Amino acid sequence: MEFLLDYGLFLAKIVTVVVAVIALLVVAKTVGGKSGAAKGELEITNLTEQNKETVEQLEHHLHDSAFLKARDKAEKKQEKEKLKVREKEVKQASKEGDLDGKREPHLFVLDFKGSIDAKEVSSLREEVTAILSVAKEGDEVLLRLESGGGMVHGYGLASSQLDRIKAAQLPLTIAVDKVAASGGYMMACIADKLVSAPFAIVGSIGVIAQLPNFNKLLKKHDIDYEQLTAGEYKRTLTMFGENTDKARDKFKQELEDTHDLFKDFIRERRPSLELEKVATGEHWFGIRAHELGLVDEVCTSDDLVVAACKDKTVLSIRYVEKKKLTSKLAGLAGEAADNVLLKLIDRGQRPIV
Repeated sequence: MEFLLDYGLFLAKIVTVVVAVIALLVVAKTVGGKSGAAKGELEITNLTEQNKETVEQLEHHLHDSAFLKARDKAEKKQEKEKLKVREKEVKQASKEGDLDGKREPHLFVLDFKGSIDAKEVSSLREEVTAILSVAKEGDEVLLRLESGGGMVHGYGLASSQLDRIKAAQLPLTIAVDKVAASGGYMMACIADKLVSAPFAIVGSIGVIAQLPNFNKLLKKHDIDYEQLTAGEYKRTLTMFGENTDKARDKFKQELEDTHDLFKDFIRERRPSLELEKVATGEHWFGIRAHELGLVDEVCTSDDLVVAACKDKTVLSIRYVEKKKLTSKLAGLAGEAADNVLLKLIDRGQRPIV
């Protein structure tokens, strides 16, 4: 009797905790729903001003007060003369009805650090749209890219976002400081100018798909697995059923077709590249990639940004998505476990570039 009483109290505690958690999630969802329809917002950082402040901070430790005073006086005079010239240009442009055309050139800097499903494309599309809505002649775009590749459809969409920049005739430079392999290189090859750091990993123009098969384990424990489909090739390889040679051949054919499309995509954008020589699935460091024609120049994104700060206004554009309160309360562990399982299943039927 005492055991049943203790067990009943234990169940009551569990039910109370579960009800409390559900109630908290419902309240959080309600609050989150009332917080507004905005999904996210743009974060804009003036890298030109940031670079200028860094230089000034260092110079205060390099020179004495007399030098700094004289330098500041000379700079103010130069800025004043520059402002007068600028005011005349703007006034003349206003009379001619071409005020927008006289805006100083800008370099818009984007960052793309891609995951296996390229979910970051949701932010990239917002950033590209924002830039295209304000860009003028003389402006340029720099994408700092880091990705080891992933799902074909995700990186195909990410590449399409960069094609929007090209279609708008904005010069696009892509810099690879660490890695742009496979799907990452699919994005990188779109650039008008592609640069990489000396030891950045570049290439891996190939396609892969892999999945475990538990059929023998199920048979060993007398567990049946049934899979019903309509259409001969609705499902080829499976994780739990018995795979056939016919299914393997079909799946291999799909991989080869994806590889051919991948190569055609690169051939169109980098016609001078000896594709059959580099489309073997191998990767190279930046120095070797330059020798093979995979990249145009060996340097870092920092070199490009610092050089641009001398004659352009350099703006870093970043779209930050707001996280739902319910997602935070639910915990990242459960979400991560779901994502791992979904990705494992996806890899069984979706090729990875």
